[in-house]
Amino acid sequence: MNVIDTKLILKLNQRIIEKAKENASNKKMSLSRIVEAYLQSLTTKNDSSEFEISPFVKSIVTGTEIRVELDYKRKYSDHLIEKYK
Repeated sequence: MNVIDTKLILKLNQRIIEKAKENASNKKMSLSRIVEAYLQSLTTKNDSSEFEISPFVKSIVTGTEIRVELDYKRKYSDHLIEKYK
C-alpha cells in the first residue's frame, strides 16, 4: 500500500503548542508523529499501539489541563515493569 503524507494545519493555543513541542523533543519525536499516532489510535479499533499516548498529548486534544502533581515518569515506569514481567 502506497502511503502519501499530507499537510494538516491546526489552530491551537500557543502555550499548548510550546509544551507539546517540548514534550516531543524530550521523546526525540516530531510533534507531527505524535499527533499522527494519536489520531491513528482514535481511528483504529486495535488497542495495540507503537507507544503509549501520554496524558499530556491526550490533554491537547481534549483541551483539559493535566494535573501537575501526577508523576508521569513513575506511572510510565510502573507500566513498563508490569508489561515486561
